[in-house]
Amino acid sequence: MMKILSTKISLKTKLLAFLTFLTFCSPTLAQNQATWIWYPGDFEVWLSNKMQNRRTERGSFFPPFWKLDSHYNLVDFHKDFDLLIAEEVLLAVEGQFNVKIDGKAITGFPKKITVPAGKHKVSLKVFCQDRVPAIFVQGKKVVSDASWLVTFEDKEWIDETGKASDQSGTNWLKAGFWNFNSALTPPSKFKLETKIQQAVKTERKAQSLLLDFGKETFGFIKLQGLKGKGKLKIYYGESKEEALATETCETLDEIEVNEAKKKDITMELSKAFRFVNVQFEAGVSLDEVSMLYEFLPVADRGGFRCSDEQINKIYDVSNYTFHLNTREFFIDGIKRDRWIWSGDAYQSYLMNYYLLFDSPSVTRTLLALRGKDPVTSHINTIMDYTFYWFIGINDYYQYTGDKTFIQQFYPRMQSLMDYCLSRRNNNGMMEGLTGDWVFIDWAEGLSKKGEVSFEQLLLARSLETMATCANIVNDTKNEVKYKQLATELKAKLFTNYWNNEKHALVHSRVDGKQTENVTRYANMFAIFFNYLDEAQKQDVKKHVLLNDKIQKITTPYMRFYELEALCALGEQNYVLKEMKDYWGGMLNLGATSFWEEYNPNKKGDEHYAMYGRPFGKSLCHAWGASPIYLLGKYFLGVKPTSAAYKTYLVEPQLGGLEWIEGKVPTPDGDVKVYCSSKQIKVTGAAGVGTLRFKSKIKPNSKDGEIKALTNDLYELTLEKGNTYEVFYEL
Repeated sequence: MMKILSTKISLKTKLLAFLTFLTFCSPTLAQNQATWIWYPGDFEVWLSNKMQNRRTERGSFFPPFWKLDSHYNLVDFHKDFDLLIAEEVLLAVEGQFNVKIDGKAITGFPKKITVPAGKHKVSLKVFCQDRVPAIFVQGKKVVSDASWLVTFEDKEWIDETGKASDQSGTNWLKAGFWNFNSALTPPSKFKLETKIQQAVKTERKAQSLLLDFGKETFGFIKLQGLKGKGKLKIYYGESKEEALATETCETLDEIEVNEAKKKDITMELSKAFRFVNVQFEAGVSLDEVSMLYEFLPVADRGGFRCSDEQINKIYDVSNYTFHLNTREFFIDGIKRDRWIWSGDAYQSYLMNYYLLFDSPSVTRTLLALRGKDPVTSHINTIMDYTFYWFIGINDYYQYTGDKTFIQQFYPRMQSLMDYCLSRRNNNGMMEGLTGDWVFIDWAEGLSKKGEVSFEQLLLARSLETMATCANIVNDTKNEVKYKQLATELKAKLFTNYWNNEKHALVHSRVDGKQTENVTRYANMFAIFFNYLDEAQKQDVKKHVLLNDKIQKITTPYMRFYELEALCALGEQNYVLKEMKDYWGGMLNLGATSFWEEYNPNKKGDEHYAMYGRPFGKSLCHAWGASPIYLLGKYFLGVKPTSAAYKTYLVEPQLGGLEWIEGKVPTPDGDVKVYCSSKQIKVTGAAGVGTLRFKSKIKPNSKDGEIKALTNDLYELTLEKGNTYEVFYEL
């Protein structure tokens, strides 16, 4: 039977919830701000284990397919301080601990210590198995923050005289944190926020209630005025059809009611739904049903509006879809899996940079996916998903400029890359081995045999990422190694897969020979990876991307990349039409969030089926929200050209729209863009930007010097905080 939670909320619980919310509103730590700290990556691993093991399938526990790692259960923390005066310091700890000043242990488990004036080392050693060992230290200057050093093995030893070695070869890292900035909000107490929501429509019968919450949503069903004795069942549905299909709906709850007086209860596990079908036996009565909507409190920084109301609606529904799937981590979909899939998450990172710019959500997800050494399989067991993990780090650095993350976790990058390189075949190519899932996409009849060109291309990009990161950590030897491997593999890619007659990369090689099949995947990635020369790009556009004879893509997952490649080729007009047909097609069928897969040729309930189950398809899938990224990067045209937007490009493209406007977040302010066929207006953010545009006439601006690059191509330099208005003719 499903456990239930009482809805009575104590004042302490409300305070904890409020303080937890405040932690999300503070992306950086103020000076001398204490925060809970832990071994970097451990909280993320622990939290992901909790989240990913909440999945149920018709009431049964459904664990992940892959290995789950654990946090280190014994962690050493320390920092050196130089104090002018002695200060009293408060301690809060998750687990058993000892605390030392200058190596001398203090008796017991003190909640307060006094650190004398002068130079002193404060150390805590913490053991905890059920939670992540974590500390909160609060004095005036003695505070726990990201500058503390931590290790899971201190490698100390004691000689025959009793003298300690202090340390011997210990690898110390800077502490991990996520702005849990109060002793009352330890990491183990973390929960997402909730707020009460009511159904927009209720159909009541003698022993049932059918509720419509108006749109796809996520949270805890709350039963109000429950009384009597007997069974109560709840059937959840992303569609009305699913909620009514009591034998085949994907999720359900069942409870045994034994209440002499009316009582309000809330279900223990949150679920995805729009419709809820509540059925109860004759001995049970129920007044009302509502829900607690569960969400991560992160605010939008990006935005988009244009002259086409359908595109505005597509953007808004993409935004809502993305928020629903932005939870403890970026997850794939809210109904079925609720797991962290690297391919899905990679697209969420990109959407995030154009909507939320919430770096902690990116790093939490990257760390949860990577887990710990030793590496025994690909991430999620999927070869391509391992490569997306590497490429995600490359993009994270380009958008945020965060070198600290790379410096901390470069060893985990190396060990994962070593695993990948060890699984190449005799030709130096990736080929699926026992235990490898070569995914690519959900596509009927798509071959995964042999050396698939798509996998080699992703590995090449991953090696380029490793070279970039090796440079950041000053690992010169391996920087050279990774660059050389990437160059060699890119050469093999074109030697082995490019077919002049087909004007494209073929899909695979089997037994050392090219197959005849041409698919879109490697070809479209090669465009925005900039692996093709201009002639090859035009060949691919004509013979692959705009060729209806090539197998079409039906998942938003790969439509994301297909439309990105076309945007990179300047085909925004075509992309706009495709966006209206594809995402607009879902809206025309009543979608309130975007789906895992959409095929316009399907009819009726066929749209809900997937994986051999009538309601197996997710109707709220993160990869369905890609218009956020496409409209921000390729219509507003804002993208970094060096790390953290120190330099960036603004290249607005109307794509057939009368006007567009919006903003794109950067680490230091937002780039604001308005563009019509006669006027461009841009406000610069951090770094130095370049506005690039075409004009039939000589453009003019009072706000800066316009430089002509060709007869119709112009540029204008953008300084931080300044607004530039250009008059031109498209």
